[in-house]
Amino acid sequence: MADRGIHGGDDVDHRQDSGNRRLYNPYQDLQIPYRTLYDLPTSPEFLFQEESIAQRRSWGENLTYYTGIGYLSGSVAGASLGLRRALRSAEPGDTLKIRINRILNSCGQDGRRIGNRVGVIGLMYAGLESGMVAARDTDDWVNSVLAGLGTGALFKAANGPRSAAIAGAIGGLMVGAAVAGKQVLKRYVPI
Repeated sequence: MADRGIHGGDDVDHRQDSGNRRLYNPYQDLQIPYRTLYDLPTSPEFLFQEESIAQRRSWGENLTYYTGIGYLSGSVAGASLGLRRALRSAEPGDTLKIRINRILNSCGQDGRRIGNRVGVIGLMYAGLESGMVAARDTDDWVNSVLAGLGTGALFKAANGPRSAAIAGAIGGLMVGAAVAGKQVLKRYVPI
């Protein structure tokens, strides 16, 4: 008769067997510090002490992050708008190949166009925010709001001063709402 603990017998027999047996450790004869290899720290490790003091991303990381997030989100939004536009412009006599071609062309064109615009907005915002942090030597919500204000005004500056002022106000309000929403989430949502 086979041992019930090996082949999935009931739990009572298994607990009794495991109490009398020594568990197999494949690393017992090796003289390597396997615990230090696989028990990795959860906090980030820094090469220089100055990096561990700063609690924010560097200006280069900021530029990459905001530009990438802006381009990706703009491309997805533009592709979805292009898909909607292509589906609405479909004609009854179109073949499947023509419909697919129309969808791909429209998604690609709108995705690139909107992705580039939002990526440039992210690039300008990151540059202005990093510049404000360097100029004021503090990192608070004022830098973010002023960077949003400046980004909106700079993005629409070619359309005239009135358009730039309206876009700056919209940018400042959007960033202010985002900063306030982040603070509310930090306070009331346990993460």
